[in-house]
Amino acid sequence: MTDRFVDVSLDKRGVRCTARLLDDKAPITCRALWDALPLGGDVYHAKYARNEIYALFPSFAPAEPPLENPTVTPIPGDLCYFSFAGTELATGSHGYSADHVRPDRPTIVDLALFYERNNLLLNGDQGWVPGIVWGTVVDGLDRMADACQDLWRAGAVGETLSFRRSAG
Repeated sequence: MTDRFVDVSLDKRGVRCTARLLDDKAPITCRALWDALPLGGDVYHAKYARNEIYALFPSFAPAEPPLENPTVTPIPGDLCYFSFAGTELATGSHGYSADHVRPDRPTIVDLALFYERNNLLLNGDQGWVPGIVWGTVVDGLDRMADACQDLWRAGAVGETLSFRRSAG
C-alpha cells in the first residue's frame, strides 16, 4: 500500500503539519479516519496528558476500532485516537459543554496531536487512558509545537483543529 498523509492544522493561527498514517500498525483506525476526512472542531489543550492538543467528534467509524498500536506514553509527533462513552467526560473538572456529555451520544472520539516529550496518559478520574497511535508527523512539527505553546498560553477560544487528506 502507498503511504497516505494527513494535514493537521490550527486554522486560525494558519499553522499546519503533515503526518503519515500508520496503516501497517493501526489499519482499522486509519481506514475509519481516512473515510471520515475532513474533520475539524474546537481545539482543546490537555490538562492531564501534558503536551497535547485535541478535538472531540461524534463517532464516525462503523464500529469503534480495537485498541491497535496502543500507548500510554505518546512521543512528539504522535497522532492518537481515543473513544469515550457519552458520559465519561461529564466530570466538571473536564470543562466540556453539555453537548459533549450527553447520554444519548454513546461515543465521543478524541483525535489528538502530541507535540513535545514527557506525556503520560493518566487521568485522575479514570486512571490509565491508552490511545491508538494512528499517525506520525513527518513535516512541520516544530512550527506546530510553537503554535501549541501559544495556544496553551494565549488560549484556545475560537481556534479549530482540522484533519484533511494530504498529498504528502
